[in-house]
Amino acid sequence: MNPETAAALASLRGLHLPKGATGAVQGEVVAAIALGFAAALAVGLLRWLRARQRASLRRAALAELAASAELDPQSRRVAQARIVRRLVRSLKGEAAAAERGAVWAATLDRTFDTDFFSRGAGRSLADGLYRRPEADDPAATEAGLERLFARIRA
Repeated sequence: MNPETAAALASLRGLHLPKGATGAVQGEVVAAIALGFAAALAVGLLRWLRARQRASLRRAALAELAASAELDPQSRRVAQARIVRRLVRSLKGEAAAAERGAVWAATLDRTFDTDFFSRGAGRSLADGLYRRPEADDPAATEAGLERLFARIRA
């Protein structure tokens, strides 16, 4: 090793704590770790609560749909339309639930990621509430709704 390098290395000092440090664990480090842990805990709790809310929303919708099966065809269709509107209000907000007609069918299709309400048996819930009940197949509508409600993500 040349003398210049040796002199440069000799002038270096070893590792040391900053001035004012009383030990390896400083208050700022502990506070940062505690805040990070608390933030992670809060985010986890929030995600768990939202998942639980969605799961209870799914269970409630499926239970209401099953209860509507005992009604006469016209009352059944109205009850199903109310369930769907409440679900959209819970999932997408008041503005989405206030839509009517073809816009309502498109909102339903977007909400449930399907074409059940614009092209399928669910048309009766979007624009056919005032049609004669004989024109629709209530079993197909109920089966489709049950399938869609079961897919509500938790």
